[in-house]
Amino acid sequence: MSTSNFTRRGVLKTGAIAGAGLATPTFFTAGSASAFTNDPTGSSVTFGFNVPQTGPYADEGMDELRAFELAVEHLNGEGDGGMLNTFSSNALGGNGILGKKVAFVTGDTQTKSDAARASAQSMIQKDGAIMISGGSSSGVAVAVQGLCQEAGVIFMAGLTHSNDTTGKDRKRNGFRHFFNAYMSAAALAPVLKKEYGADRKAYHLTADYTWGWTQQASIAAATEAVGWQTVNNVLTPLADTDFSAYIAPVLNSGADVLVLNHYGGNMVNSLTQAVQFGLRDKMVNGKQFEIVVPLYSELMAKGAGKNIGGILGSTNWSWKLQDEGTKAFVKSFGTKYGFPPSNAAHTCYVQTLLYADAAARAGSFNPCAIVEALEGFEFDGLGNGKTLYRADDHQCFKDVLVQKGNAEAANEYELLEIVEVTPVDQVTYASDHPMFAGGELGECNAGA
Repeated sequence: MSTSNFTRRGVLKTGAIAGAGLATPTFFTAGSASAFTNDPTGSSVTFGFNVPQTGPYADEGMDELRAFELAVEHLNGEGDGGMLNTFSSNALGGNGILGKKVAFVTGDTQTKSDAARASAQSMIQKDGAIMISGGSSSGVAVAVQGLCQEAGVIFMAGLTHSNDTTGKDRKRNGFRHFFNAYMSAAALAPVLKKEYGADRKAYHLTADYTWGWTQQASIAAATEAVGWQTVNNVLTPLADTDFSAYIAPVLNSGADVLVLNHYGGNMVNSLTQAVQFGLRDKMVNGKQFEIVVPLYSELMAKGAGKNIGGILGSTNWSWKLQDEGTKAFVKSFGTKYGFPPSNAAHTCYVQTLLYADAAARAGSFNPCAIVEALEGFEFDGLGNGKTLYRADDHQCFKDVLVQKGNAEAANEYELLEIVEVTPVDQVTYASDHPMFAGGELGECNAGA
């Protein structure tokens, strides 16, 4: 893949960092004890932002990219500083990282694992990226995380919700701030029981890849634990855009709840078609038929419009939270782009700051020093309250939001309302929980 497929920039506002020496890819032999992949020797350090700019998750990808660009601005001392002003760590001063300006390159994952690996590999080998972040698909995240482990760079996962990312496919060089499918289910199930009762029969439509599988398994287990019955689970290819053939059989299944384990454009299409089929107007088993979307985003709600009204789901974060970190980020993002950020944007912005902070605290860009700085790191002021990067699996633990769609919202950014902030203790699990079994972090790889 040619480097012409990527854009190298410093801060979007200026187009590039004037006079900044861009990192040259550097690979060392195992005999170079203190050397590591892409050790930045010039006046800048390069990050690789690998997001879906095309495909079913492109809306999330573009919002991630906006957040990455904003984070780079703040790290380089431009703009109002955003969450640097609220972050509990004071290692960053808005003057770059360890005396170097931050530059970045971008790639299009296309929501395809092979394309994502190819773009990440090019950014590492040709552009000298020392850290890769991004993605809106767990299949992509797992693939790129594995590549980064092999290459000896850090992967700061963007939007990835599969249990496998920090479960069976966990890697020492990889870190996830976003919550996961187990956490969604743990937060949602009690609310679903309260809203819809314990005697429910659920029919699942599930995206046929790692995220969909673990999301469905998690929400089925959690709802069955409160009394629900799982009637059926039908897998749908990620490339599908027409779900009418999958929705029609639901009416004859005896189910009174449809669970859409879909995300992005797929969820917008499947929910819209389910509403068009009149599912929400039906009475089944003496109950009002309901639809549940386990993983929500503001961008999905915007796409679905009024069809989102009354539907429950979970999110990692909301721009409506009133903590100081959230308010600082929303102000910065809104000033730059003219609208509030999504939770996809938030997690990518935070991951960028967390990597930079780890390097500053470690006094090094060596990936093994970054790993040591992040494992077991507790922090606050980044929008989710007190948060822990657990050393055992590199999963962040924090509060989880349950939200409900509001069809009467004043505008497209108000379509989701927070109905519960689930405390972190309720969504925390043991690192050897069966849903996360089979993975080992292994050793840090600094490159060879």
